[in-house]
Amino acid sequence: MRSVEEIMNPVKSELNEFESHFEDALKSNVPLLDKVTHYIVKRKGKQMRPLFVFLSAKMLGEINEKTYSAASLVELLHTATLVHDDVVDDANERRGFFSVNALWKNKIAVLVGDYMLSKILLLSLENDNTDLLSVVARSVKEMSEGELLQIEKSRTLDITEKEYFDVIRKKTASLISTCCEAGAISVNSTEERENMKMFGEKVGLAFQIKDDIFDYGSPNNIGKPTGIDIREQKLTLPLIYVLRNSPPKIQKELKRIIKNRNEESKMIKRATDLVIEHGGINYAFERMNELAEEAKKLLSKYNESEAKRALVDLVNYTINREK
Repeated sequence: MRSVEEIMNPVKSELNEFESHFEDALKSNVPLLDKVTHYIVKRKGKQMRPLFVFLSAKMLGEINEKTYSAASLVELLHTATLVHDDVVDDANERRGFFSVNALWKNKIAVLVGDYMLSKILLLSLENDNTDLLSVVARSVKEMSEGELLQIEKSRTLDITEKEYFDVIRKKTASLISTCCEAGAISVNSTEERENMKMFGEKVGLAFQIKDDIFDYGSPNNIGKPTGIDIREQKLTLPLIYVLRNSPPKIQKELKRIIKNRNEESKMIKRATDLVIEHGGINYAFERMNELAEEAKKLLSKYNESEAKRALVDLVNYTINREK
């Protein structure tokens, strides 16, 4: 499996140039705001979302100024949601560093996230990119709906597999879907935008299922669980499968642990063991691999290119990554 750094090669120069575009997009006349956004930029992750934008655009046409704008919009949205999520989750760390709310408190963190969302509106209108704005705005709506739907269903421990996919389609997959669709729009490949939207959605679904699996231990060491989702009463695919397909006695025990004993390490270990034993992890792996193959099939219509191979490798990385 190729590393992310190797997958980036076809658009490496564009990603390097994107850094300055994104920093420019965040600039303001308020010193405190600049200080916070500078802190965020210097601790950014692997640039996975801009990578999807640039590779999609390059596979379908010539990267241009609108592609950089598209990447900036999705990265602004992604960063704003991370800042807001840390407030909602009362999280003090993000990628091993202090979160914005840990350093500057919740009020400033919320306002910084709001500022980034407002920049999406302004940048889109300033550059007359209302087509991109429409796609990004849809993603904001769906991510909010997905989060609220998950909270609602977690309270009752009553969620079907169909409802689970509806949640993660909105909460996680919609942003990656937006990246790929925006990349197509940026190179005027409007006839391909729906196909790229579906490609991104399937990759995003597979990505989330992989995260679900991680909660039961690392790929090389399933059985040493972290159990965070069970602690937080989140119903993920492995758990949903077992709650629907195991003997009634097992279902009752799992529900009892999740509802009443989800803070006891011993009981969390018991719950994760039951999920593994009754096929939850195996089922999740099957569904994840199916989605990955469906995503790659959507790319089969395009001519071979460095960008296309990189997108295929990105799908493989998504389902084979170890963190």
